[in-house]
Amino acid sequence: MKSIALHWKILIGMVLGILFGLIMTRFGFGKEFVGDWIKPFGKIFINSLKLIAVPLILASLIKGVSDLKDISQLSKMGGRTIGMYIITTVIAVSIGLVLVNIIKPGTSISQETRKELVAQNIEKADRYKKQAEIQKSSGPLSALVELVPANIVKAAGNNRNMLQVIFFAIFFGISLILVPDSKSKTVKDFFDGFNEVILKMIDLIMLAAPYGVFALLASLVVESPSLDLFEALGWYAITVIIGLFLLLVFYNVLVFVFIRKKPSFFIKGILPAQLLAFSTSSSAATLPVTMERVSEHLGVEEEVSSFVLPIGATVNMDGTSLYQAVAAVFIAQAFGMNLGIEAQLGIILTATLASIGSAAVPGAGMVMLVIVLAQAGIPEAGLALIFAIDRPLDMLRTIANVTGDATVSLLVAKSVGKLGEPKVKNWDDNYVK
Repeated sequence: MKSIALHWKILIGMVLGILFGLIMTRFGFGKEFVGDWIKPFGKIFINSLKLIAVPLILASLIKGVSDLKDISQLSKMGGRTIGMYIITTVIAVSIGLVLVNIIKPGTSISQETRKELVAQNIEKADRYKKQAEIQKSSGPLSALVELVPANIVKAAGNNRNMLQVIFFAIFFGISLILVPDSKSKTVKDFFDGFNEVILKMIDLIMLAAPYGVFALLASLVVESPSLDLFEALGWYAITVIIGLFLLLVFYNVLVFVFIRKKPSFFIKGILPAQLLAFSTSSSAATLPVTMERVSEHLGVEEEVSSFVLPIGATVNMDGTSLYQAVAAVFIAQAFGMNLGIEAQLGIILTATLASIGSAAVPGAGMVMLVIVLAQAGIPEAGLALIFAIDRPLDMLRTIANVTGDATVSLLVAKSVGKLGEPKVKNWDDNYVK
């Protein structure tokens, strides 16, 4: 009997998790039961993915950079990667602004609902504002200072310090290029083997993916706020969802026009990573799977995917940027503010820059949204308006983040002649049965 493909197993796990969560909400003990006996397995699954994120970045980036054998190639690839990431982010923010100005979701929120949401979530809003104040109070070059770690072991111990780990890995890889082959061969062989071991760990972890997403979705359902709050924010959610859908269509158009591949090829190749992104709400946690799918199933050579994707997971947040644009204008509309063209152009610039500093973990976009709101002069208390619906939208925008990273990796690989045929034709041949 033919084994069920991985993406179908994950989808089945997601559906069963939602249904199980809905059933458990009917019982008084349901929330406590799911929290005590189901949710921990979801946390274990996410932790296992985060566990290998830093080793994967170190191994793959050092291997990828050192394999270039020419620093000029690295400069060429890096410039194109950052350039494409900035372009896709600006387009994402622009899509969000156009939609939110057409649909005007903020006008559908009543005064009573606004007061209720603000009162319920004022504590969370204050916490995010404090975190944003710390970030805003830093000097103009603070991001550059924070890029260079004082202690790589300490930096590697926190997934929020991905940029520092990337800096060290690139620095290490460049140094390997400059060392004579007779002395660097042993180190390169070690990281080649280390990278293969990490990839095999991904294969093993993916065996538990259907069960992990089941636990995550079940716990999300039982912990969701009341449906009345979701109904009040329905138009806001619809606006974000339409924007994210158009963004995904844009990615597929890029793949079709520049890579000359059908959307079905791209979607089939990246689908398991998208499903995990939806379940975990974390580009960093999904990174190991994204790298495996792009290199094995989309044909991007490892020296490109190992360079482009880790950077994208930390600096390319297209879905988050789109959401920040919609959320900012939505909050302004809810408070009766009319934002001019200058304020909205400022949102494009701020959201683009904020996405670069946004950590690839759940909820990090909310901190950056405070900065976007402050720049546009929008009341920061309005953050409380969107907390009720933020979690499911966070899951959806992470799909866009991951898909954008995969799209840019294909474009960069094509531009530098490093795009070949997929190594795995059958979607799940490389997973342990």
